[in-house]
Amino acid sequence: MNKKTKLMILAGAAVLFAGVFLFYDVGRNPDYVLPKRGIKIAAIVLTGGCIAFSTMIFQTITANRILTPSIIGLDSLYLFIQTFIIFVFGSQSLTMTDKNINFLLSVGLMVLFALLLYQLLFKREGRNIYFLLLVGIVFGTLFGSMSSFMQVLIDPNEFQIVQDRMFASFNNVNSDLLLVSAVITGAAAIYFVKFSHILDVLSLGKEHAVNLGIDYDGAVKRLLILVAVLVSAATALVGPITFLGLLVANVAQEMFKTHQHKYLIPGAILVSIIALLGGQFIVERIFTFSTTLSVIINFIGGVYFIYLLLRENKSW
Repeated sequence: MNKKTKLMILAGAAVLFAGVFLFYDVGRNPDYVLPKRGIKIAAIVLTGGCIAFSTMIFQTITANRILTPSIIGLDSLYLFIQTFIIFVFGSQSLTMTDKNINFLLSVGLMVLFALLLYQLLFKREGRNIYFLLLVGIVFGTLFGSMSSFMQVLIDPNEFQIVQDRMFASFNNVNSDLLLVSAVITGAAAIYFVKFSHILDVLSLGKEHAVNLGIDYDGAVKRLLILVAVLVSAATALVGPITFLGLLVANVAQEMFKTHQHKYLIPGAILVSIIALLGGQFIVERIFTFSTTLSVIINFIGGVYFIYLLLRENKSW
């Protein structure tokens, strides 16, 4: 089976899953149910696309299949921002009650953090991508520890609000935020077009890319900014889903067995959409909202992560 056929099958499966999710058990109020489910599907497509897209780019840059953009600390920073706002201003502050302000503040601070991190680390010669990952892990641990400290001190009722932000949820997606996220994602996709032809070369490694005439450091810095924008938009919209990118990127690579990103990126996006649609359907119909989608995704992704580590260990 060739790669184009596999893409068509995945696209058909995604449409089928979307149709089942949209029309299953509509009941007597389709005018109310269908728009609500339509917003969920749009959020799932947007979030799944952003996470898969950014993870494929990130793994290409780092040349490592067990890394995701969350390693640079953006998920931890998002939780720190939400906890800090409630800790200082309370849950009734304008920043928390107005979802538009909260979304723009979260995205802005996460992108600003990434820009400052890249600027400081790439300012000196000889600093490679692995130094960035090390510093990202340190900052992620710092943000996580500070968030935990503030969560212990805040009122238990307000902690419940923070806890809701810890897990991704598609149940109360704001349509206005969805539109803003779509605009941000569309702009990022347009910006990516001029780099799309060099991803296959970047996957060969820095030395080969430089020998083939690629401005490696400049391309990596711009692609990392793109990754930060995509991850920030998806995280601020629905919350953190740590292992989704790891899961779908590796499934796509196993399916297509190629280094050509014209197949890997759309394949990962489609796998991500199918996984989120299927997972949300299970959460609603089988678990009846007793758990969240991110818990299921993180559990499966964590098990798969351990499997990848064990497999790599055997290959060594």
